[in-house]
Amino acid sequence: MGKIVGRPLKQALFWLILASAAQAEALPPPLTDADYDPVNLAEVRLGQLLFYDPILSGNRNIACVSCHHPRFGTSDGLSLGLGEGATGLGADRHVSAENTPEQRIPRNSPAMFNLGAKDFTHLFHDGRIGVDPTRPSGIRTPMDEEMVAGFASVLSAQTMFPVLSPDEMAGHYNENEVAKAVRSGFITGDNGAWSRISARVAAIPEYQTAFEAAYPEIAAGRALNFTDISNAIAQFIAFEWRSDSSPFDAVLRGEAEFSPQAAKGADLFYGSAGCASCHSGPFLTDQGFHAMGAPQLGPGKAERFESHSRDEGRFRVTGAAEDLFAFRTPSLRNVLQTGPWGHAGSHNDLGAFIADHAQRGEALEQYDRAQAVLPALPDTKPDWAEMDQPAEVAQIAAAAAPGVVLSPEEVQAILAFLETLSDPVALSGRLGIPETVPSGLPVER
Repeated sequence: MGKIVGRPLKQALFWLILASAAQAEALPPPLTDADYDPVNLAEVRLGQLLFYDPILSGNRNIACVSCHHPRFGTSDGLSLGLGEGATGLGADRHVSAENTPEQRIPRNSPAMFNLGAKDFTHLFHDGRIGVDPTRPSGIRTPMDEEMVAGFASVLSAQTMFPVLSPDEMAGHYNENEVAKAVRSGFITGDNGAWSRISARVAAIPEYQTAFEAAYPEIAAGRALNFTDISNAIAQFIAFEWRSDSSPFDAVLRGEAEFSPQAAKGADLFYGSAGCASCHSGPFLTDQGFHAMGAPQLGPGKAERFESHSRDEGRFRVTGAAEDLFAFRTPSLRNVLQTGPWGHAGSHNDLGAFIADHAQRGEALEQYDRAQAVLPALPDTKPDWAEMDQPAEVAQIAAAAAPGVVLSPEEVQAILAFLETLSDPVALSGRLGIPETVPSGLPVER
């Protein structure tokens, strides 16, 4: 991997390097504070505790960090995660004998870097939640409009999904009062799932005091709401994993230059390899949705009553034919640390992923299933149901535009460039993992 050389570099010099590629694109401007929404440190500190506290899960046994851990670049180290009913971290995660998960999480756990930036207006692999100025709340979700009231941002609103998901945090019917409320359709209101979670938190004096310090309305007597919890968690995520201190950022600011190998990789990335056609801008994402012919594994994003394991991606949100098998372009910040890669975590080797991803659908039939990281989970939908159907594979492949073939040397050069996106500040975290949380429940370290 190439080193960053720490001597001043004029932007014009680097642009001359890029100009050697026929399809070269200019580097983006450097990030500044103006690219991020401001944070409130009282909320940030409160959100840190809540992010690591299993109190928010139905059975009090899983926290946000279980699937978004700093050890795995704010992901979970698995192709498809195991949520409620599993213990351990990364490849060591396994099902418990008394409470086995019903299925894998259908999509790879996304990284959380820079989600407090203004550019991130849509979240999840299919973008099913996003900014929408035409809505009273300013947010569009699959939920009723009344359910979005009180969420301070899209990042805050996305927290409503994991705590309501039986497979992620809520647990399954008859296991706890939150799961029962979800199953019965009671989300909001006095007996809803959110109020039950909020009551748990408010009953802990340390949390109640912290919320009163962070929110004057609560100090004045207003009851603690679930949106207060989600708003604090969003503030923590935005602060903890802001990523603009990488060697790549030093190059953008004219403070360093790429090594020869990384410069070659940048030339490919912004030129003939075509990476920047989607991975553009300072966050290396166009925030759009594209069909790339990626392998599908696991249960797929289907309803439980549906027998197929197909994941139709953005099409499930829009119903537009052009969105079939399209998924959101992920940011590449700290990408070396966030594997496995792909919307279903199909590849555990980033070099192999780059080579296959560049070829798009043309590489699908040669996909190596050994790349998947899937801890054993008995008695569920087959992991390879889609890939075992040639007609399905052909349809996924056909949805993608033609790709390019990269040589092993070109892949290594692109990897050297991607290494410059690793940000030691963001990867370490600014507050880190707390020793304890107010509930007294175990913290996954």
